[in-house]
Amino acid sequence: MSEDHPSSDIAFTPSVKAIQQERGSRANYARMEKEGGFYTQVDERLALFLSGLNSFYLGTANAQGQPYIQHRGGPPGFLRIIDEKTLGFADYSGNRQYISVGNLSENDRVCLFLMDYVHRQRVKIWGRARVEHDPAMIKKLMPEDYRAHPEQAIIITIEAWDGNCPQHIPHLVPYGEVEETRKELQSRIAELEVELAKYRGENPSKK
Repeated sequence: MSEDHPSSDIAFTPSVKAIQQERGSRANYARMEKEGGFYTQVDERLALFLSGLNSFYLGTANAQGQPYIQHRGGPPGFLRIIDEKTLGFADYSGNRQYISVGNLSENDRVCLFLMDYVHRQRVKIWGRARVEHDPAMIKKLMPEDYRAHPEQAIIITIEAWDGNCPQHIPHLVPYGEVEETRKELQSRIAELEVELAKYRGENPSKK
C-alpha cells in the first residue's frame, strides 16, 4: 500500500480520521500510516497466535449493510494458514440458519476478531471470504479426530490485520485446565486425609 492509501484505511475511513483528529489521536495514527499502516501478511507473531487459538468471532454484513457476528470454535489451531495471505477453516454444522454464508454470497467482506483470554491478547483481521465446497480443501482444513461434521470451508484472503492492547480483556482460564487442577488437588487432599487419619490413630491424644 502507498503512503496515500495505507492498509489501515480499511478501518480508518475519512469519518474515523475526522473523529481521531477531533479527539487528539490522529497524529499517532498518521505516523503509523507513514510506515504503511496495518500488517497485511501472516508473520511469525500471527502464526504463533493462530496456533493456540481455539475460538474467534466472524463478522459479516449483508448487501444492505446489516452486520452479523458469529462465534466459531474448535481445537487449537483450527483456523489454519494456507499461505501468507490466506487463512481457512472447516465450517461445522450448527443451527442451520446460514446467516454468515448468506451474507458472504452477496458481500464478501469480513472481519475476524480473535481473542486469547488466557494471555489477554486480541487480533483483528480484515479481508474477503468465500465459501468452498471442494472435499479436498475441507479435508485439509478439518482437524484430526475432532467430532464435528464439516459442511463447507471458509477461505479468507487477508487485506489487513492489527493487534490490540490487553486493556479490559478479562483473564479467563480454560475449563479443562481448571478441572485438571481441581482433580489433582482433590486427590492430594484425599491422600493427606488418609495420612492424618493414620497419624491420629497412632496418637489418640491428637484426636
